[in-house]
Amino acid sequence: MLFLLFLVSCAPQPKVTFYNGEGYLNVPVMVADDAAERSQGLMGTYLRDGDGMLFVFKDAQSRTFWMKNMLIPLDIIFLDESMTVVEIKANIPPCDKDPCPTYPTNKPAKYVVEVEAGFAKEHNLFPGVRMTTNVDVTSAT
Repeated sequence: MLFLLFLVSCAPQPKVTFYNGEGYLNVPVMVADDAAERSQGLMGTYLRDGDGMLFVFKDAQSRTFWMKNMLIPLDIIFLDESMTVVEIKANIPPCDKDPCPTYPTNKPAKYVVEVEAGFAKEHNLFPGVRMTTNVDVTSAT
């Protein structure tokens, strides 16, 4: 039992790393890689400063997000199959009354990263920036 606890405690923190041509930016993330987790997202939760949530989908297609029951405004970063930023929706406000606005992508996305509003601008993230992750992205359901 102690050995199992040791293995769990040594598991690396899930993270994504962005490279914008100037340097690397590591972002600790929570992972939503199944339908229930993706549906819940960050609703009703706060992010620690500098943290985010990585949404992993099985395929790349147009994605639509909304901010229902969110507590904080977010930047939503959409990435294609090669983990390249294709679009950013910045400073999206929370929504607590129906109907909530939706935020669809113009390009297909397989991965989405949500971070606190202003994060993308502060860290010079833009379409074309590359991302890597230590998360197993092959097991999305």
